[in-house]
Amino acid sequence: MVKGTTRQVLVVRPQESDLFEQAIFLLREEALEQHGVTEQALLEEARRLAAAPPSARPRRRIPALLYAAMGAASVGLAWLSCVLIF
Repeated sequence: MVKGTTRQVLVVRPQESDLFEQAIFLLREEALEQHGVTEQALLEEARRLAAAPPSARPRRRIPALLYAAMGAASVGLAWLSCVLIF
């Protein structure tokens, strides 16, 4: 069942993508009225986002050497605790 909700949608077809046929953007209700954004600016922003590479945020990967160091430290602490207890 669909309730009475109306949303403005902007559909952009990326030109250089072999994977995606289209990108669909849901516009905020206040985008055009309150922020003074023109339709041309919206279209340019949508095209820019559709053509942009995935997020450039770096992944936090822990290097293998750090894993080895953490493992060695935990084994060392376990050995030290056994020596001090017994």
